[in-house]
Amino acid sequence: METYGHDFGRLKQAFVDFLHRMPFYGNAILCTDDPAVRDIVPQVTCPITSYGFEEGAEVRAVNVRAVDGQMHFTVQRRNGVVLPDMEVVLNLPGRHNVLNALSAIAVAVELNIDDTAVQRALAGFKGVGRRFQRYGEVNAQGGGTFTLVDDYGHHPVEMAATLAAARGAFPGRRLVLAFQPHRYTRTRDCFEDFIKVIAQADAVLLAEVYAAGEAPIVAADGRTLARALRLAGRIEPVFVDDIADMPQAIMDNAKDGDVVLCMGAGSIGAVAAKVLDLLQISELLAQEGRGL
Repeated sequence: METYGHDFGRLKQAFVDFLHRMPFYGNAILCTDDPAVRDIVPQVTCPITSYGFEEGAEVRAVNVRAVDGQMHFTVQRRNGVVLPDMEVVLNLPGRHNVLNALSAIAVAVELNIDDTAVQRALAGFKGVGRRFQRYGEVNAQGGGTFTLVDDYGHHPVEMAATLAAARGAFPGRRLVLAFQPHRYTRTRDCFEDFIKVIAQADAVLLAEVYAAGEAPIVAADGRTLARALRLAGRIEPVFVDDIADMPQAIMDNAKDGDVVLCMGAGSIGAVAAKVLDLLQISELLAQEGRGL
């Protein structure tokens, strides 16, 4: 928002200006579930295909449900020509990923791609690195296993979507969030939103802010965030001052049946792999000990 002088109207106008540069044969694929998008639609002069969950969207998902870490839904298409409903199994969790799939389906409709090809592609899609990337089951120190997941999310809105996806993919399981805030300015500007979204987890391991070249800002650091969470009384975070200690902190706190979600855009991106390395080392040491 700093780029637009903290003026949301200017930000929306930037999107309108961008769409005005589209060639006459183009088509704007817009999610009209978003009120800001609905606001700019009257100003858009190029052809539009709308998508979303709400009634009125030309490419719409209905009967959406989470099943074993996947999203199942029915797609209704009413863009000029009414097409048959299409059943989709998306190999990713979360309603936000359903919206992502709808945008791709809208493009596929525009390009006359066969439904079978669309269904096959979405059912087999494995996602991209650091977007709900599953590292599998990890042996817990106290016995049993926990599920390890890594995600790039670092803004409260995308964090909320990912946490909701985790709840849907792993219902009834304890959710442990290992989070490294990214940039002091973002931590400052979204401080209260971070408090709300982080508190949605069942347990929290909180690292110091990844500076990304910024100078520290008073009261916008990891310790202050941890203190605010504690004072809010919603959760008792474990503060991890050095990100190098996060893999061990995860091993020390994860229990059988947990889902551990590593999140952030900084150096926490290497933590999930290091948890596996740490586990391998500990298992080798245990084997050597048994051999003595």
